[in-house]
Formats: sequence, structure tokens, C-alpha cells
Amino acid sequence: MNSHPINFRTYLPSTLALVIVGWGGIAALIFFSLPFVWARWGFFVLGIMALTGTALPVVYFLHRRFPTEPAAESNVIVRQALWVGVYAATLAWLQLGGLVTLYVILGLAGGLIATEYFIRLREKANRQPPVILDDNPS
Repeated sequence: MNSHPINFRTYLPSTLALVIVGWGGIAALIFFSLPFVWARWGFFVLGIMALTGTALPVVYFLHRRFPTEPAAESNVIVRQALWVGVYAATLAWLQLGGLVTLYVILGLAGGLIATEYFIRLREKANRQPPVILDDNPS
């Protein structure tokens, strides 16, 4: 458990790398490739990277603005930003088959939110309480 608060500088290199590689790769795919299978899967992978990098500052800000007890660690912030990328890429993949409806959008979001809720619940349950030393034994 970290005793010092996490600042955004720790996320800045990964955010910049994900945003540059993700959005730059999507732009390169759109302008310089044909819509074959490998380009399509590359689009999904680069989309996950681009949207994860874009969501990382937003998720960090939300955790700073609305802190939880215990405070979210860096792996929680990165995982929640990754959920955003996976969600959008899954919707893009489902849209290829024309399967995206309002119920699919809400159901997929609800499933991912429930998954994150149960992961956080398990993390809180496995948390060890702090040890309080008694300086004045009776």
C-alpha cells in the first residue's frame, strides 16, 4: 500500500506513448492501408491503446476528485482506463456485424462496471488492516 499520494507525472509517459502510438497508428491505418483482416485487427488494438491513453487522465482526475477508501492504487487507475478502451473496441467490433443497439451498449457497460465493482470489492476484502502498536500496555 502506498503511503504517498500518486501524482499524474507517474502516468505521463505511458499516457503520451499510448496516445501517440494509438491515434497515430489509427491515422496511418486509415490513410495508408486497405481494409483487410490484419488492418482491421490492428485498428482494434490501436483503438484500445488510443482510448486507454485518452481515458487515463480522466480516470486519474475522477479518482482525485472523488477519492475512495482505501485510495485507489495506480493499477486500479490503469485498469479502469483500460476498460474504456476495451469497451469502445468491443462496440466497434460488434458494429461490423450491425449488432450494436441501445441494449447492447447498456448491457456491455453494465457488465464491465459490475466486473470492476467486484474486483474492487475483492481488493478491499483482501486489504490488511493497519497494525496499531500500543505504547502503554496495562
